[in-house]
Order: sequence, then C-alpha cells, then structure tokens
Amino acid sequence: MSITAERKQELIKEHAITDGDTGSAPVQVAILTERITNLTEHFKTNKKDNHSRRGLLKMVSTRRKLLDYIRKNDEEAYKALIGKLGIRK
Repeated sequence: MSITAERKQELIKEHAITDGDTGSAPVQVAILTERITNLTEHFKTNKKDNHSRRGLLKMVSTRRKLLDYIRKNDEEAYKALIGKLGIRK
C-alpha cells in the first residue's frame, strides 16, 4: 500500500522546484496522489477495510488543501500539476 523509496525519489525529482526540494506543495501533492492511487487499488480487493479508508479520506482532504493553496498562489502551476498527475477538477 505504501510507496517505495525509489518511487518517492522519482516523484521528488520530477516535481521539485529547485534541487534538494522535498517539501514544496507540488511534491507533497504528487506523493499523496501516488499513495491515494495505491490505496484505491487496495480497496478493490479489501472492501471492508474501514481503518485504511479513514486514512484515505484524510489524505484526499490534505491533498485538496494543498491544491487549493497552489491554485491561490499560481493558477498556471495548478493547471499544469493537475494535468500532469491526472487529477480531475
């Protein structure tokens, strides 16, 4: 269900604004999107896993807040990010 360290490093490299950037909003959104995708796949086989479902809802809420922040500060970066990640909105 969680992402591997190698995959996380790939996401950081791909979405980092500057070198060594691991905590900017686009990086956080990319990592959360990967984790949300993995959990969604998990729920296809484990329909009654309500404990993990609660975590999924918290991740979706956190991602939404980060996306709202990006949208408020830079509309073009927001559109590029959701297009790149395939998030509908």
